[in-house]
Amino acid sequence: MTLAGAPLELLVDRYELTMAASYLAEGRADDRVAFELSVRELPRDRGYLLAAGLEQVVDYLRDLAFGPAALDYLERSGTCPRPLIERLAAQRFDGDLDAMPEGTVVHAGEPLLRIEGGRLICQLLETYLLNVVNFETLIATKAARMVEAAAGRPVVDFGFRRAHGPDAGLLAARAAYIGGCDATATVAAGFLWDIPTSGTMAHSYVMGFASEVEAFTEFLREHGETAALLIDTYDPLRGARRAAEASRAAGVAPRFVRLDSGNVATLATEVRAILDDEGMADTAIFASGDLDEHVIEGWVSAGVPVAGFGVGTRLVTSFDASALGGVYKLVESDGRPVIKLAGAKSTLPGRHQVYRGDTGDVIGLVGEELPGTPLLEPVLRGGVPLAASPPIAAVRDRAAAGRAALPSPMRALTHPTPLRPRLSPQLNALKERLS
Repeated sequence: MTLAGAPLELLVDRYELTMAASYLAEGRADDRVAFELSVRELPRDRGYLLAAGLEQVVDYLRDLAFGPAALDYLERSGTCPRPLIERLAAQRFDGDLDAMPEGTVVHAGEPLLRIEGGRLICQLLETYLLNVVNFETLIATKAARMVEAAAGRPVVDFGFRRAHGPDAGLLAARAAYIGGCDATATVAAGFLWDIPTSGTMAHSYVMGFASEVEAFTEFLREHGETAALLIDTYDPLRGARRAAEASRAAGVAPRFVRLDSGNVATLATEVRAILDDEGMADTAIFASGDLDEHVIEGWVSAGVPVAGFGVGTRLVTSFDASALGGVYKLVESDGRPVIKLAGAKSTLPGRHQVYRGDTGDVIGLVGEELPGTPLLEPVLRGGVPLAASPPIAAVRDRAAAGRAALPSPMRALTHPTPLRPRLSPQLNALKERLS
């Protein structure tokens, strides 16, 4: 079941079921086919992508089955004819999946994954796979940009409350951690994936006491040196002095004071001076409030004394580029390489592998021996996972290493220089022959 209450197997577009009925009636439901998921063009100001969402894809394929509630709806609604209902009742995914591991740096035109199996079942996978991979890849990449801008300062995901629904908020927290965020405020993400969780306090906590000093003192007594005090409920400069007063009363200084509103760049400098004057040099300033990579980069470049960032709306919605145009296209049909000829929406024929070497990436055909490291790895065979999904910390490390290996112009936050993979001679010849 999804959080919305609908059976997971019904997360399909109607036309996939319409085509499935035709495949079954035509006797082509079990023809072996291959589909690949790729991104034609990178979003604005992106020089690369970070692949994410594979763990959810594997879980979906492994567990996919049409249950009684779904089959009953499909029949009584007239969505599917009886022969297709009977087929779906026994349908499982028993095909193969090859994919780039999560956290891999990806460029435009490269397949992130390839699905092979019967025509009917592979067609039904399109919508869910695109939804999950597009979204998580988009958010992981956005997080990586914010982490890049922060230049080693911690970045924490605060975005669940602004996400487009609970599912999106959870997956955004996961993707953000892959992209390099240090923690999330979303406790459920910590439960599901062992992502570190972090939180400070709200204005409502401060307003619930007769004074800021009382609020800060009690909070420090309960949470000690790990506390973060929100000092801008009323006046941030007075709040900084009151944080110092509370620290003396509690006998412990907070790890952070947090600024969430106003001209943070100016306020942070003034607050830093107050804290230093009050003997709180070890208490750092944490900032939040509609931050994105450009704001963060500007503050870091200007030497604003902010030591960490809470990012929310502009992370979990990828505010400046709110969708990723991934596509799921047929590349081989019953042993025959196929191509779509539609200008910028044209596809590459055949099943592909991506090779990464010192001179860039090359897309070749499966079975070609080309220099470099092949990026797509076997994940499922006959519907069965070949190995457990790696710990998310390992995925995050892979993403960090991949980003670090990119040249600076490709990591630039504005006007980056993306890499365009080359086609192998064999693939290029096949493309020319079929065009």
